Amino acid sequence: MTEGFLGTSARAEHTDESGKRVDDILRVRGVEDLAPDEQASYDRLDAEVTEPGDEVFLSLDEQEDRRDARATRHSLLHALVVLVSDQIAPGDQSGELVAELLAEEDFMVDAVLTVESSQASVRQALETAVVGGADLVITVGGTGAGPRDMTPEATKKVLDKRIPGLSQALRASALACNAIDGGLSRGVAGVSGSTVVVNLASSRSAIRDGMATLCPLARYVIGELNQA
Repeated sequence: MTEGFLGTSARAEHTDESGKRVDDILRVRGVEDLAPDEQASYDRLDAEVTEPGDEVFLSLDEQEDRRDARATRHSLLHALVVLVSDQIAPGDQSGELVAELLAEEDFMVDAVLTVESSQASVRQALETAVVGGADLVITVGGTGAGPRDMTPEATKKVLDKRIPGLSQALRASALACNAIDGGLSRGVAGVSGSTVVVNLASSRSAIRDGMATLCPLARYVIGELNQA
């Protein structure tokens, strides 16, 4: 008698080690009733089945998106923190807090610098960071309306392009969480060369909320700069 289209070889692919058809076993008894040797055969067959979520089913664009996502997660971006203050209060760990939050977002923090509240000092620190190749520079403090709050003025002189949306997002999120100094901050954000520069207010609430808002946005801008 002539074999059907599937033939003996096709049936053999669906038999367990004892010669019984695995699909017959499953149909009669269900997976939970299998003997140990039958379960092993079922597991082996199940592992060999390609699911729609497997990469072979993805389009070329989807595969490229996955590769880009993996590369982004594993790429190490360099950041530098500039704490702007004429006098550091005992126990003030604003700079260290920003560095810690950056590390949690997979940034390599090269340094935490402390400079006085003068345009010249802030500008010099920013220019040094840009020349050093930092991907992101965050200043902390000096964004208020006081006579010594000159961080935005110094930052503007370093920027090649302003990114108003970044600073606006920081102010909006700060007001939403009642971080008043962050909501009323005069801070600016933008790009200098291939470095993203952002001003943050100095309260802990402004820093914590600001960093949660900033990191994904900064990473997006850095990605745009790296594609240029």
